[in-house]
Amino acid sequence: MYCPCLPAFGPCQRRGNPIPLSSDMKSKSALLPIVLLCAAVPAFAAPADDPNTLTEDEKRLGFELLFNGRDFKGWKNAGNWTIDDGALFRAKRGGSLECVTRKIPDNFELRFQWRVGPGSNSGVYYRPSQYEYQILDNLRHHDGHNPRTSAASLYFCMQPSHDATLSVGEWNDGRIVCQGTVVQHWLNGLKVVDFDYADKKWKFNVDLLTARGGDLTARGANLSLQDHGDPVWYRAIRLRELPKGEKLDRTDIVPAVISKEVLAAEKAKLDGIVARRKAAAEKAKAREEKAKAKAKPKAKEAPEAEEKPKAK
Repeated sequence: MYCPCLPAFGPCQRRGNPIPLSSDMKSKSALLPIVLLCAAVPAFAAPADDPNTLTEDEKRLGFELLFNGRDFKGWKNAGNWTIDDGALFRAKRGGSLECVTRKIPDNFELRFQWRVGPGSNSGVYYRPSQYEYQILDNLRHHDGHNPRTSAASLYFCMQPSHDATLSVGEWNDGRIVCQGTVVQHWLNGLKVVDFDYADKKWKFNVDLLTARGGDLTARGANLSLQDHGDPVWYRAIRLRELPKGEKLDRTDIVPAVISKEVLAAEKAKLDGIVARRKAAAEKAKAREEKAKAKAKPKAKEAPEAEEKPKAK
């Protein structure tokens, strides 16, 4: 998208990001014709001032705004998240940010905007048991090497069709749509994940997540924004329950191809996860058995029979 006012100066940065000007335009006299031209552009070219609002169309569809852009009302914050210019910002370590307003419905549409710093990693958890819309700087973070753990993937389960992320520091538009056994992830207006996990065609993908500890049949979680130790921002978080019978866009898309080398690294990673989980379970079992043995009362010894006094 290019700004109609200044077509020669690159893409129009929405949501308040300035458009760069060349040095010969810095004087007031040079800017005046541009200002007059901008005033003549129709109002539809201007973006909304506040992203944390619902459009009339979203209100009609039944969306609920989960973040008001001002405070943490409806959110459980461990103190490591702050409000930064109308966005939820992970400022330091402390834990994920959880929306406690309501549980995510079984069939729903979630819209949100996200932005990362260089090399950042985060995630949007929307159902129990490893349902994660991956948030990532694909170029700098090692998870970006594997499409199945890249931005907009259903993490460690289904890779997007392609990388649709914008440059680091720009706001990305995320969207999640779930209906029955169908899961869709959208990024910047493009559908990048669309699969029915009940379809045997995707058994390998489902088994991957199951081996990692996930369960795609799980339902009923609070929305959670992951603290992975990196700077990340979220805003414009909107949720609606899908009415019964609503038809989804099921246009066929093809998941990105994953190279043999990446698949081998993925298997090694999964084997490590399974081995660590098994070792942790064995340690936990050993501790539990030790605690039970320690708490088990000892059998009382039978009292010695009193010696009767001898008759004189």
